[in-house]
Amino acid sequence: MKIRLVSVFTMFFGLLLAGPQWAVSQESSAGSTLEVHLSYTGSGTVDDKHKIYVVLWDSPAFVSGGEVMPLELQPLTTKQGTVTFSNVKKSPAYVSAAYDPKGEWAGQSAPPDGSSLGLYSKTPGKPEPIDIEAGKAASIELSFDDSVKMQAGHATK
Repeated sequence: MKIRLVSVFTMFFGLLLAGPQWAVSQESSAGSTLEVHLSYTGSGTVDDKHKIYVVLWDSPAFVSGGEVMPLELQPLTTKQGTVTFSNVKKSPAYVSAAYDPKGEWAGQSAPPDGSSLGLYSKTPGKPEPIDIEAGKAASIELSFDDSVKMQAGHATK
C-alpha cells in the first residue's frame, strides 16, 4: 500500500537555503524551544556516517506536496537521543525524521530511495501540530522504524 507521507521530501532539502514561504501560523518575537526525543527502532546502524535528520516545519503541507520549506534540520548520531530546536518562532510546529541506511545522505538534498521516514503523528500519515507558547519550552516523543521508506520521491509503506 502506498502512503504519501512526505512527498515534499524530494524538494525541501534542495530548497533548504532558499527563502521560506510561510504558512499561516502564529509568529512570536520571543523564541521557544522544542525538544524532540527520538527513538529509531529500525535495523540500520546509526552513527557519525549514518545520521538521522530531524526536521522542523511550520506547516503540515509538506506531506501533501504543498510549497513549504523546513525551518531547521538537526542531525542525530544515535538510535535514541534528543535534538533541540532553539528559538522556534512559529506555532504550531511539525516534526519529521529521515534516515539513510547507506550513509550517503548529508541532509542537503532529498533523502535517497530506501531511506526510512518518521513523522510526529497521532493519526498515521497526518502531521500532528505541536503548540509551543512564546518563550516557553515544549517536548515531544517521535518513534519510527523501517516500515515507511522513501521510494521514487514518495513515502511508501
